[in-house]
Amino acid sequence: MSAGHLTLTLLLFGAVVVVTLAVTNAAARRRHRRCSPEEFYAGGRLFTPLENGFAIVGGHISATAFLGMAGLIALYGYDGMLWAVGFLVAWVLVLLVVEQVRNCGRFTLADVVAARVRERPVRVALGCSSVTVSVLYLVAQLAGAGSLVALLLGSHGGAARTWTVLVVGALMVFSVVFGGMRAVTWIQIVKAVLLLGGGLVLSVLVLLRFDGDLTALLTSAAEHSGHGDDFLAPGLLHGDADRASRLDFLSLGLALVLGTAGLPHLLARFATVPTAGAARRSVMWAIGLVGSFCLMSLILGTGAAALVGADTLRGSGPAGNTAVPLLSAELGGGADSVSGAALVAVVAAVAFAATVAVVAGVTLAASASVAHDLYASLARHGRGRAAARSGRRGEVAVARVAAVGVGAVAVGASLLARELNVVLLVGLTFAVSASANLPVLLYALFWRRFTTRGAVWSVYGGLLSAVTLVALSPVVSGSPNALFPGRDFVCFPLENPGLVSIPLGFLAGWLGTLLSRGSADAARHAETEVRSLTGAGAV
Repeated sequence: MSAGHLTLTLLLFGAVVVVTLAVTNAAARRRHRRCSPEEFYAGGRLFTPLENGFAIVGGHISATAFLGMAGLIALYGYDGMLWAVGFLVAWVLVLLVVEQVRNCGRFTLADVVAARVRERPVRVALGCSSVTVSVLYLVAQLAGAGSLVALLLGSHGGAARTWTVLVVGALMVFSVVFGGMRAVTWIQIVKAVLLLGGGLVLSVLVLLRFDGDLTALLTSAAEHSGHGDDFLAPGLLHGDADRASRLDFLSLGLALVLGTAGLPHLLARFATVPTAGAARRSVMWAIGLVGSFCLMSLILGTGAAALVGADTLRGSGPAGNTAVPLLSAELGGGADSVSGAALVAVVAAVAFAATVAVVAGVTLAASASVAHDLYASLARHGRGRAAARSGRRGEVAVARVAAVGVGAVAVGASLLARELNVVLLVGLTFAVSASANLPVLLYALFWRRFTTRGAVWSVYGGLLSAVTLVALSPVVSGSPNALFPGRDFVCFPLENPGLVSIPLGFLAGWLGTLLSRGSADAARHAETEVRSLTGAGAV
């Protein structure tokens, strides 16, 4: 990248930073001087379904998805397209539970489950689980952002990655501490508009190159992919893989599809609208926008294969993460042209903005779990009486401190894990979410006999099994790309534990319920059922 092009990219990065600070400052000025939990965690529940739908997309589609999905399609054709479809299918389960979660919950997942069972043990368990999921997701996003931005800047050293992680980490903590959910939401909305708008412009430019003929686009992509007609047939990515690799692919796909509905930062978005109907309409908007993003990814991926070529893509990076920047340069007239460099700089800035928006939402969800579930639960039971007397403002203060702590831990861990495969880290996050959070959520909403012991066993069973299997997998030891490449204590052959840990989470909840000394509280189940279906008593 030339000095002029680098300057343009850095200026756009600076614009993203300025917009983030301006949105946070505006949100801080609009809220009340004494910020309540409703304001800090849920933005006062004043967002419209359209606004919340855009915010959901802004908080869910990361830079890794933005660049990586198109790269997979450009390199592997049909198999890469399956990932785009799976990315959308995950929202079907979200749509199934959104209204019940909004009616039964207040701010966090623990609020939903605590409506059915004894509060304190469930809050502690789900608080630990939610913080674990959030920190893993933050590490994945920050590590991926550092690598992607360094790649887009043309830097091969560690300085660019380190500074990117530090800047993004500082922005996410600042926006959460001083702006709360209101600032995070508008940052996510702005990012979603930039992402979808940029993707739409690039998609239109690709289609114009082929006069709007999709058949010509696919044919050209197959011709320049190096695989011929096999590019449009299944099997390029996993067709020749051994049995363990295919099981790993299945495990990862299962985790991605099921884990979405258990992500704390996604569930927190349902609390930002006034009613369950508004929450459902938010998800409908999000599904439409995510579907549009997936369609644009298909066009951009095949466009990169057709216009850039597989050899150039693989020469730039074996993972295909540079497919969209290289395609942007080609559409603009070449990397040495002003318009080509401008398009590449815009793509880099959008990827940077995508990371800031995602990690801010995750940090807020983690801080809510610490303050609202762990701290408040302990304070109400005598282990923090002085803090409990400070009331709800004390909980918000704890949430702000927790945001700083979670941010510091995530930044430090991401710098240590920057050599790990980002896709693996994201897959592990979704596996833990699907193993620990999803079973207890579904049991609490739909199983009449579910008990406190079943809830606690379900959370800890899924969480501990997922973490243990990861620790004994090739991700941690036994391979050159592992966290500890010089050690080998592999006992579990798969890199993603979802295929085993997700059933174990459901099994633990079922077994814990059967072995409970007492039966489920029928009155609380009836009350929760009426509340979840009608909204009576919802906050």
